[in-house]
Amino acid sequence: MGVFKTKKNKKYNYMPRYWEGEGSPFQLEQRFDKYRNTVGQNKNLKQKVNAAWDDLRSDSEYAQATNRRVFIIAIVLILLFLYLINFDLSIFFP
Repeated sequence: MGVFKTKKNKKYNYMPRYWEGEGSPFQLEQRFDKYRNTVGQNKNLKQKVNAAWDDLRSDSEYAQATNRRVFIIAIVLILLFLYLINFDLSIFFP
């Protein structure tokens, strides 16, 4: 009575005949996993959060440059929007 059992996927472990490398050439891994601290050995949520926090603090110069860039882009877009709706920009200037 396999009504409530879930069907398991079949495994197919193909290895090419002339492959001389390590592992399978078809193994998928993320592009930037080797540069991340949060991927790999961390098993639980607390370790992942601590690793992400340490990674964020170590790249603080990059984060500051990114924040500054986002702030400048937001200001330019707001001023462009105000210009497009014909807002009186003379209140900002004496």
